[in-house]
Amino acid sequence: MVQTPLKSNASTTAAGPSPSKVEVLKENSNFLREPVASELLQDTNHFSESAVQILKFHGSYQQDNRDSRAKGQEKDYQMMLRTRNPGGYISPELYLTLDRLSNEYGNGTLRATTRQGIQLHGILKQNLKATIGAIVRSLGSTLGACGDLNRNVMAPPAPFKHKPEYLLAQEYANNIADLLRPQTEAYYEIWLDGEKFLSAEEHPDVVAARQRNGNGTLIHNSVEPIYGTHYMPRKFKCAVTVPGDNSIDAYTHDVTLVVMTDKAGQLKGFNVLAGGGLGRTHNKEETFARVADEIGYVDKADVYDLMKAIVATQRDYGDRHSRRHARMKYLINDWGVERFRQQVEAYLGKPLKPFKKLPKWTFYDYLGWHEQGDGHWFVGVPVENGRVLDREGLQLKTALREIVERFNVPMLVTPNQSILFYEIKPEDKAELQAILTRCGVVKETELDPLVRYAMACPALPLCGLAITESERIMPTVLGRLRVLLTKLGLQDEHFVVRMTGCPNGCARPYMAELGFVGSAPESYQVWLGGAPHQTRLARPYLERLHDHDLETTLEPLFVFFRDGRKKGESFGDFCDRVGFEALRQFADSYNPDQYTPSHTKEGRHRLSISHDLFMTLQATADKEGRSMAQVMADALAVYMQQPSA
Repeated sequence: MVQTPLKSNASTTAAGPSPSKVEVLKENSNFLREPVASELLQDTNHFSESAVQILKFHGSYQQDNRDSRAKGQEKDYQMMLRTRNPGGYISPELYLTLDRLSNEYGNGTLRATTRQGIQLHGILKQNLKATIGAIVRSLGSTLGACGDLNRNVMAPPAPFKHKPEYLLAQEYANNIADLLRPQTEAYYEIWLDGEKFLSAEEHPDVVAARQRNGNGTLIHNSVEPIYGTHYMPRKFKCAVTVPGDNSIDAYTHDVTLVVMTDKAGQLKGFNVLAGGGLGRTHNKEETFARVADEIGYVDKADVYDLMKAIVATQRDYGDRHSRRHARMKYLINDWGVERFRQQVEAYLGKPLKPFKKLPKWTFYDYLGWHEQGDGHWFVGVPVENGRVLDREGLQLKTALREIVERFNVPMLVTPNQSILFYEIKPEDKAELQAILTRCGVVKETELDPLVRYAMACPALPLCGLAITESERIMPTVLGRLRVLLTKLGLQDEHFVVRMTGCPNGCARPYMAELGFVGSAPESYQVWLGGAPHQTRLARPYLERLHDHDLETTLEPLFVFFRDGRKKGESFGDFCDRVGFEALRQFADSYNPDQYTPSHTKEGRHRLSISHDLFMTLQATADKEGRSMAQVMADALAVYMQQPSA
């Protein structure tokens, strides 16, 4: 076994900080083998904490069902297993295997993730090997779906055959996933007794890039030439998209490549964004959500070397002492974009070209029916919060299985947690839609837009990091929001709502127009001001909102939005424009009696005023130390005494 030293700020000296415990575990793991391999053979219902950390690299988290916790009893340990499928692609064979495994070993459900993977929940330790083995034999994989390495590479879930840029995005998502795939044999040794399965042959350019040094990007004589013994300091997330298509939340990844083609559709190169990331920790101001920066442009011939150069920069200079500070976003934030670019260029061996101009970004969810451009069709099927299950009134799990069995069509998992079937023959379209209708799957036009564009993480009861509910409470929250909006005359309004049970941000709440982030039991931070197309970071408006106070807290904000927005302005854009000070001032002075649609028993009536006039009244009231009602009453009195024109 060849070990590679930790470099730069990751080095260990007598005077400097020690590496984190996870770094030591990685070094002692024999390239991800131990202690997983040994503990898998033990007759226990759970893994040790050391094994759990290495198990993540194999695509699994150990959890316990917190609904089942009882004092004096052992935890109800279960495993969550996540697939690695670049761009969200799942073959018919693999999907049917996942569906079967969820019933045979899991809790009977599947879950589409925000990174275009599938999660199985409720697997017991004793069934983990059989489950992973079945996935791999169906040409799937869980390797690298979790852990301190490159995670699932995302791409727009749009199989347009007449738009070359979309085909290129999927192709390069696959290739980059292959390039950054762990090379250790541990995965196959542990889960398949050494039998190795490959889903597809790697592109020759990928193979060559893995062998090409590129000014120090590779670690020679190592099992892991790109990662080295210690892999990455923390998780590393990539995406590939096309100009204008922000279905993949382009600004939230460590690296996003944007396909750049000429007028004939031929690939020329890639724009490069880097330094995004949303995980943070409550009450730790040194942790924060961050959007990616424009780094530059790279010709297509250099894209694999560029990815190696970026990985090497984070590998060698990322923080390996504090895991809270280990993501690449902190390195870029500490260094600045220019220094980061210079280090990447040093590894690349040439300068990057200037970032090329892009059109405005638009979010697409690709629900409903679309022509592929080659005579075939694809259809996006809504999956609320990603949970695939059968329940009263909705037999979604049955519908998806029946469609795959009947038509043998592949699917794509979308970044908004839904499912897309494609390669549908025109003559099969009506029958496929009939299955969806019979099973209670509503069309996208019948969905409340609040529901359509919302996302929530799993949270309780299985996620060990969850502080409070998310997925289970989200439908109720959205229903309450709709009732409130309707009450205020905003029944046709919608915006992007996202919720997580903890601050890690798995459902990307920090890019939402209205984000809820679990901060205490039944309580949430409220984030406001994200853009409807996910191009701007939201900001924390309220540190703790108890679930019981949802309506009373949000009603003033919605009234202010209703009466002060510009034509066509979204809720997120409005909050960002007026600023949080104005939002808080309005909320603090808000009197429901003045803004309800009808007069009250006290004889007060609703009076709508423009946002600019409201701000003028607020400033005058603050200056004179009087209430806004007094200021307005005086102003109206003076006006009414003036003679008519």
